[in-house]
Amino acid sequence: MVTVAEVLDDANALDAWAQYAVGAALTLLTLLVVRYLMKKVLLDFVKATKFKWDDQLYLPVTQRLYSFILLVGVQLTLLWVRGEEDALNEALDPVFQAIYILLTTSLASVAIKILIPVVLDKFSNPSSVTVSGSNSLVIFLLRASFWFGGLYLALDVLGFELVGLLASLAVFSLIIGLAMQQTLGNIVNSFMLALDQPFEVGDRIEVDGHLGSVVSVGILSTKVLTIGENLVVIPNNNLVNSTVINHARGGGDGQGRRISLVLDVGVEYDEDISHVKYTVLQLMRECPYIIDVPEPRVLLNELGDFAKIFRMYGWVEDYSDEFVAKDWLYKNIAESFAEEGIGIPFPTAVEIASAHRESYNKQRKATNVRRARLQMIKEDKALERERAEAKWEIEAITERLKDPELERKEKAALEDSLREINRVLSMFEAGDN
Repeated sequence: MVTVAEVLDDANALDAWAQYAVGAALTLLTLLVVRYLMKKVLLDFVKATKFKWDDQLYLPVTQRLYSFILLVGVQLTLLWVRGEEDALNEALDPVFQAIYILLTTSLASVAIKILIPVVLDKFSNPSSVTVSGSNSLVIFLLRASFWFGGLYLALDVLGFELVGLLASLAVFSLIIGLAMQQTLGNIVNSFMLALDQPFEVGDRIEVDGHLGSVVSVGILSTKVLTIGENLVVIPNNNLVNSTVINHARGGGDGQGRRISLVLDVGVEYDEDISHVKYTVLQLMRECPYIIDVPEPRVLLNELGDFAKIFRMYGWVEDYSDEFVAKDWLYKNIAESFAEEGIGIPFPTAVEIASAHRESYNKQRKATNVRRARLQMIKEDKALERERAEAKWEIEAITERLKDPELERKEKAALEDSLREINRVLSMFEAGDN
């Protein structure tokens, strides 16, 4: 029976060209075996998984693995045929090491390019903000760092002196940095925006007096399309140093696009308060853009020089409906006031007789006023009861949060409830808008 030692002795007895042929054949055979395993085993496994990143990694890994096997086969064949002490092998050894380092660096760079977006998406909150271009910046910095380290090691193995080169690069970088201070600042601040995540593309924001929707956020500037369809380009430096109001993330109950709608309407002084409040409240409840929870409210806000000013509090589910909601309310308020005989004062101290008030049926109006008063008594009692319950609930939650043994999830839920209740109460303390 032929042993392994006998096979090795026979191979070592061959001439140089035969040994080269054997080395090439073994290298080719290894490539074929590995290729078969990759296609029949690993590829089937990759296709069976639901992840996309392993599909993207398969081809780069196999290409570099084949290159690695080929280089190792060539190096081992040369060492076998010529011996470790051979001058050619000693000269080529640093070259092979440098190539191995660069192949490993290339594989790491490709892995970063494919896996970093997966990792960032995994750990990011689905409801949080994503700044476009941020992933590209992170990937670029990480890949550049790996390539710099790989090239440094490869050149060091080849015997190149890098101290002087690095010093020259440092001086050059300093000059470039001074010349591109603003540009580099914008790039760095775009990275800060990616970390802080104050908004995402499509959000309506207000910054430096500009109100509009975010069109794109790059590494140099943020583009906002105003309501008047003007494209405003804001450098990221200015954006980071400015106060940003995000209208798309102010809603409660996890509804980022919900906004509060606060409107004022004035009526003449001789109008009955309950009649006006009941009429407006019914319209707000009928408005298709005003949501039922939290409930809309109407409060007497001011006794002006010429009018009683009532303030309407409502919530719109999507801030894109803000203006159509205002249009619907004002239009129907005007029509309902005309039907109910409620007068809207003119901006003058001179009393002007209104034709519709002279011809309006006073008895019908008196009936409407009595009905409205009865309904508003119920509404006011419900509002007072709701506010009292909210304040009691705030006290209970605040006391509960003092418990040191409170679990993290329960604490977070209580804090969310507390913020929502305080937000609803503070809604009725809103100033002029």
